[in-house]
Amino acid sequence: MKTMQILKEVERYAVFNANTVRSIIKKDAEYTRLLMHRLEKAGHIFRVERNKYTVHKNAFLIASRIVWPSYISFWSALRYYNLTEQIPHAVWVISPKKKRRRSINFFGSEIFFVSAKPKYFFGFRKVNYSGFEIFVAEPEKAFVDSLLFRKISFPEMQSMIKNSIRNISAKKFAGMAIKTGNAALIKRAGFLLDSLGYDFHRRMEKYIYPSFTPLDYGLPARGKKNYKWKVIENVRL
Repeated sequence: MKTMQILKEVERYAVFNANTVRSIIKKDAEYTRLLMHRLEKAGHIFRVERNKYTVHKNAFLIASRIVWPSYISFWSALRYYNLTEQIPHAVWVISPKKKRRRSINFFGSEIFFVSAKPKYFFGFRKVNYSGFEIFVAEPEKAFVDSLLFRKISFPEMQSMIKNSIRNISAKKFAGMAIKTGNAALIKRAGFLLDSLGYDFHRRMEKYIYPSFTPLDYGLPARGKKNYKWKVIENVRL
């Protein structure tokens, strides 16, 4: 089989491995490894990591296909939905599987992998991106993930949700926050929505434990105490 035919076949995959190529060329493992080495050396295919290759140079395209299962979230997903004007220089991926390498540099873009408990692994969808199916957090879950894993400061989060509240569902955001079962997250999400005129206190009340939680996780726990949500307003919104 000619090189161009092989490349045309593997183009159909966001990420492929030696078994993929072997099934195409119908040769043994040793010949397949030699062929792939030559293709990589010639610049026809690109190594993502051990036994994972692609012919595409787009980090966003391949990110959710490196570890299975996984999905794109945080800034990367929010930018995909145009919920932020910031252009992230990295792609963030969430997976219930632990990965030895926490990041991969791919054509100048960093792909970061975050390990999540299985109970947090929900709220994502399959989308068509450049002709390929990839997995991206739903908009509301991208916000929940960002609070849960502390990837975005609380003031930035409040500002983004305020500006995009017409394009997301406050009810869905609240429901996803509750589904995590993470009380600190639920209190912060409840306060945030309340500040925008959406009161879910009755649904969230059982998670509001007596001790106070600072709104912003990166700042000292000093400020006005909010007794409804049991949070410390340690940031100016």
